[in-house]
Formats: sequence, structure tokens, C-alpha cells
Amino acid sequence: MIVLDTHTLIWWITGVGGELTKAVTSAIKRSQAQNGVMISSITAWEIAMLVDRNRLTLTLELSAWLSLVTRVPGIRFIPVDNHIAVTSVNLPGEFHEDPADRIIVATARTFGAPIATRDRRIRSYEHVKTIW
Repeated sequence: MIVLDTHTLIWWITGVGGELTKAVTSAIKRSQAQNGVMISSITAWEIAMLVDRNRLTLTLELSAWLSLVTRVPGIRFIPVDNHIAVTSVNLPGEFHEDPADRIIVATARTFGAPIATRDRRIRSYEHVKTIW
């Protein structure tokens, strides 16, 4: 199992914006074979915000793009349920205040999965495993 950070999902699906490491690509392929590529639903919100602010351009309308992503084998969108929401507020130690990052970290902690991320703030957080 693996949780993809928003930029990791975008780069993986579009092949645009950044380069994934071999470690991340391998982890995604392994997890994909086991239906274990998880994406927090907050990622859909983040992508919608990026599109709305013209910081991301997709080749399809957003809802069609997200629908296409849900049909990629091995991917599961994980809803932000009450447990994940509360966990994101009560993360152990020190972590920054970005709500989307907190929810992604809480999702990973809930499922005991690493996060594929280039984000240094997440990678430096000692209470979640990351891959990059």
C-alpha cells in the first residue's frame, strides 16, 4: 500500500510537472498490482483549487479527469471520514498547519502506509514513512 501526495498523483498520471524517482515508480507499480494505491479525497479538492487558480491545466474537464483517474487499475480514493479528520488535527509531534497535508498524513497513518511525496515538510515529519 502507498498513499500518493497530490503532486505525485498529477506527475504520475500526466507525466508533466516533475519527475518521479525510481523508488516511487516501483512502489506505485507494486501497490497498483495489489489494489493498494490510495489517494485521499482531499487531493481532488487540491487539484480543483489548482485548476481554479490557473496553476494547473488538465487536458480534460476536471470531473472527467478525476473519473479517468478512478478507472486506473489499483487506485482507490479514500474519503475523509471522521477518524481521518480528527486524526489530522491530533497528529503527534510538530507538523505544519496545511490542512490538506495534514489529512494526507492522517490517511497514511490510518492505513499504516508510506506517502510518496517530494514535499520536504512531509518527508521530515518523523511520524509517517515516506518514499521519494
